[in-house]
Amino acid sequence: MTTVVRGSSDTLTRDALTVLQPGFIGTTAPEWLLRQIGEGLSAVGLFGRNIATPEQLTALTAQLRAERDDVLVAIDEEGGDVTRLEVRDGSSFPGNYALGTVDDTGLTHDVAYELGRRLAACGVDLNWAPSADVNSNPDNPVIGVRAFGADARLVARHTVAYVEGMQAAGVAACVKHFPGHGDTNVDSHHAMPRIDVGLETLRARDLPPFREAIAAGPKAVMSAHILLPALDPERPATLSPQILTGLLREELGFDGLIITDGIEMQAIASTYGIARGSVLAIAAGVDAICVGGGLAGEETVLELRDALVAAVRNGDLPEERLADAAARVRALADWTRRARTAGSQPGAEAREGAAPGSDIGLVAARRAVQVTAGELPYEPVTAAPHVASFAPVANIAVGAETPWGVAPELAQLLPGTTADTYTEGAVETTALVSEVLAKATDRRIVAVVRDAHRHAWMAAALDALIEARPDTVVVEMGVNRAQPRGALHIATHGAARVCGRAAAEVITGRGTGA
Repeated sequence: MTTVVRGSSDTLTRDALTVLQPGFIGTTAPEWLLRQIGEGLSAVGLFGRNIATPEQLTALTAQLRAERDDVLVAIDEEGGDVTRLEVRDGSSFPGNYALGTVDDTGLTHDVAYELGRRLAACGVDLNWAPSADVNSNPDNPVIGVRAFGADARLVARHTVAYVEGMQAAGVAACVKHFPGHGDTNVDSHHAMPRIDVGLETLRARDLPPFREAIAAGPKAVMSAHILLPALDPERPATLSPQILTGLLREELGFDGLIITDGIEMQAIASTYGIARGSVLAIAAGVDAICVGGGLAGEETVLELRDALVAAVRNGDLPEERLADAAARVRALADWTRRARTAGSQPGAEAREGAAPGSDIGLVAARRAVQVTAGELPYEPVTAAPHVASFAPVANIAVGAETPWGVAPELAQLLPGTTADTYTEGAVETTALVSEVLAKATDRRIVAVVRDAHRHAWMAAALDALIEARPDTVVVEMGVNRAQPRGALHIATHGAARVCGRAAAEVITGRGTGA
């Protein structure tokens, strides 16, 4: 896409505002945000703090579009563990890992379509999803269940299905985190991850999902704040012309919108600063700067706007590059506006059993459950149990505010269910197990874990609990890598609310897995 250079100061300022995708605080749009939309801001990012109910969200997006009807309303709604639409209750849809475990691309398409339909009904038209990362490192602290799996071909086919389903509902999909965040042991929210593998490995393992997804026509791709010396020894992907322009644009042929991951994440902010990082990102080939997960005020928008304008004026950023980026944002806004007017896109009809408003998410969660029986015949839990959840520290992408586990769902089936949650270091292992046993008394115990293979304290507590009470039921709601244990081991492949419901049905003998 080429754009004629225009020298107007007003045009330059509007272009700088156009490429920003900021967040804000509150469930209604603050005055400063509406003013900036009037001055040229073309996109707004929504987070859990902005959403209370579907009705409130619909009113919020209407408020934004009353200021300008082509504003892009973006959200980070992966479903599963990462939900903003249902941040207070847990998602009605399992995440990617569950869908990859089932490995039915038709199901993945239908789940994405229904999720997209609900977003579109609330006025959201750009979803920063799906994750196309291949979770090749089982100790990855930030991707995990957000990936469809550890096999590149599986991830590729489900990424394509998800993109097609989401965009059939009229919501632009954003494939992330290019060129692949799966082989990291560092969370880029906190520091700069580095992947030291050869180019041949990257091409065979990490790039296929992006290559195939791009052929399916996603409207956007999100960059990763990761250093890959085989591609660029100096700059992370978000700031790398070799990766974004050379690889993504020229080699893979992507012509849509390139969006950064949150520019305030420490991988960028602590090394370059958000202002310089934004300038370098646009210069490298990025079209839109995502900001506002943490920095969510007008001062951030003004800082980045002014940094981009100054960079053009002092020659650090070609004006035509900024104009081209702004033109791509406007092109996507035009597509989403036409999609809103038309409703669902051609070919959007869902399959039987996946009609709008259906429980396709719960259907998928039930299919994703894997059950491993212990040595003795399993006796379903028929009286109120005690649930002991062993909780890791939630990564920033998932957030600590979204509830997870099986206790609420068990309580619906077995009123009187009690529950406690334990975290690393809060109680020594022996004392922790003693406390669980004392609270359970003679009731059955359900132990819930998340990524037990990554947390030695969790595995130790689980082993000690099972030794004391062999009839303990174990529910793994993260990546299922640890050896199955307990009277019944249930792997849900995600911690969404519907995953908890599917597990509760099995525990009580009401599901198909027991």
